[in-house]
Amino acid sequence: MFVDQVKIDVQAGNGGNGIVAFRREKFVPNGGPAGGDGGRGGSIIFKVDSGMNTLMDFRYHRKFKAKNGGDGGNKSMTGKSADNLIVPVPEGTIVTDTTTGEVIGDLLKPDQELTVAKGGRGGRGNIHFASATNPAPEIAENGEPGQAVSLSLELRVLADVGLVGFPSAGKSTLLSVITSAKPKIAGYHFTTLVPNLGMVRLDDGRDFAVADLPGLVEGASKGVGLGFQFLRHVERTRVILHLVDMSGVEGRDPYDDYLAINKELVEYDPDILKRPQIVVATKMDLPNAKDNLQIFKDKLTSGHSVDTELPEVLAISSVTHAGLSELINKTAALLDQTRLQAQEQSETESNTKEYDFDKTDSPAFKISFDKEIDSWVISGDKIEKLFKMTDTEHDQSMLRFARQMRGMGIDSALEKAGAKDGDTVTILDFSFTYVA
Repeated sequence: MFVDQVKIDVQAGNGGNGIVAFRREKFVPNGGPAGGDGGRGGSIIFKVDSGMNTLMDFRYHRKFKAKNGGDGGNKSMTGKSADNLIVPVPEGTIVTDTTTGEVIGDLLKPDQELTVAKGGRGGRGNIHFASATNPAPEIAENGEPGQAVSLSLELRVLADVGLVGFPSAGKSTLLSVITSAKPKIAGYHFTTLVPNLGMVRLDDGRDFAVADLPGLVEGASKGVGLGFQFLRHVERTRVILHLVDMSGVEGRDPYDDYLAINKELVEYDPDILKRPQIVVATKMDLPNAKDNLQIFKDKLTSGHSVDTELPEVLAISSVTHAGLSELINKTAALLDQTRLQAQEQSETESNTKEYDFDKTDSPAFKISFDKEIDSWVISGDKIEKLFKMTDTEHDQSMLRFARQMRGMGIDSALEKAGAKDGDTVTILDFSFTYVA
């Protein structure tokens, strides 16, 4: 089964907790702080696996969780860091944050890696909080929470050349003749239900990948037929081979078919037709094909805009192999040209983008009043993270958290919101009494 779109949830590991501990050695009556730091939690990393060609593995495995880091130990020992969780994905996978809609990464190269969720750092032990005024601190941090992200994975087939055209235009037959691919071929529409890939190898050492994309129909860009779910794969191709059936056995006009497919491509993405396109006249071994081809060329010339270049038309027969050699060589030459242009563009433009996992547009905290629990509620990513990293079992850690809240302006905000002495204040599942 070919699967090219899935949604998954990933949870990186939490950092291990730092601990409060003191030296306990013979003849050392007042040992100093010796609480170790927690280990780093495991991150979740996507890695391109060239052996995969579908997202099928994610169909029934949609939740991925890395292990947590180990807690710190006595004698200033750091806890064990957790191993990263490596998740294999196929080439051409686009990773999107479903919450924000932002593209995190586009995985195109073999063994390319992308960190999609960072593991939390380990909490600090009490050895980090010793000072001249507090030489024996009972303060430690819990580990930083690992990132939890909901992701959308979309596979767009990586191919140099894309075969497009109406159903039964001869795409699968052409692919089976010029490559070693074995697509399903039959005399009815929508024989091809998934994209098929094949490699064309020339005698001079050049080769290129060809994708047979499922048949488009009129209205595909609006969701009609099977073509809509596979239009995204056309975006990856450098050269388009637009197959047009010249036999006329189904009573359709080849020129109308040509215009209809181009219309669907433009409506899906206006930039698609800016890339090179060769019109391939197929089934030229059938009786009326030559006459229909001449009529097609006349209509193409008369209806073509003077502002754009007239596409080249090549006549072939996949049955007799007529014209295939010319088609392959011209396609390879066109690919060389587009690759050279892409290389020149990449030298002058930088498309490097670093995804900032820690950025957020939400405020550091929000204050609201919940009538059901009769409590002021403090929420927000930053304040909740600070609380999760607070060791609530030690008074000094809680006093430190109180100072952090005051420094963020939460005390003033509660007062402005109308909180009174003795009111209950809640953060996550922890409640305390507000003191004005």
